[in-house]
Amino acid sequence: MEPLFVIKIGGNIIDDENNLSAFLKNFAAIKSKKILIHGGGKIATKIGDKLGIESKYIDGRRITDEATIDLVTMVYGGLVNKKIVAKLQALHCNAIGLTGADANIIPATKRPVTKEGIDFGFVGDVNSGQMAVDSWQVLLQNKFTPVVAPLTHDGKGQILNTNADTIASTIATALSKLYDVRLIYCFEKKGVLENVNDENSAIPLITKEIYQQLKSDNKLFDGILPKIDNAFAAIDSGVKEVLIGHAHDLLQNVTQQTTGTLIKGS
Repeated sequence: MEPLFVIKIGGNIIDDENNLSAFLKNFAAIKSKKILIHGGGKIATKIGDKLGIESKYIDGRRITDEATIDLVTMVYGGLVNKKIVAKLQALHCNAIGLTGADANIIPATKRPVTKEGIDFGFVGDVNSGQMAVDSWQVLLQNKFTPVVAPLTHDGKGQILNTNADTIASTIATALSKLYDVRLIYCFEKKGVLENVNDENSAIPLITKEIYQQLKSDNKLFDGILPKIDNAFAAIDSGVKEVLIGHAHDLLQNVTQQTTGTLIKGS
């Protein structure tokens, strides 16, 4: 099957203009079909502060009330997304900026209140079985490069704030039936670090067996666990492999001579 790279960039890259420009230059240079999913970084918080919209979190997750969903829709779907698209167009990459509502590409359901009574507000959980694969095919086959903001919709007119890592995993899974997909999570670390205080301790390969051992030995910091869980969820659903690595290493990580942490089912 034809290769497809589904690439997610984190907020730490978006927040730094130089890092973002360097990353997009490398992304534009990838000749294969590709999709970019971006987070929001700290920009929404900064603009929210100026507008008097307080950012509220529980366990590191943003509470998305009515004011906040308007804020993140403006910032993620507008400012951040269109700046990335414009930069890619300048690099001769025919990018098209999207949210999950566009062409119904990522339908979702509003997250219910938890058993503990926590209401995350207008936060979406992706309906993976309802992904509009035909719409994705139209874009990819016509040589568009989708750039996806971390926003979905409920099919009833409501935009929902949605985790970008999960969106990337779901897109990769949906398209794995048509393409040879490599899902790449790009952030500011060289990979999954065995020692969080040692930038050069990236683990080159993680299988499910190695993952269980690393967790038993308490060698993984909490922030990386959701990325690895999303990675294995994608692999279990047909994605060939997932790579977690530094944004600067993108061009190497679309080859077979990867750096960072490659995640495989076995």
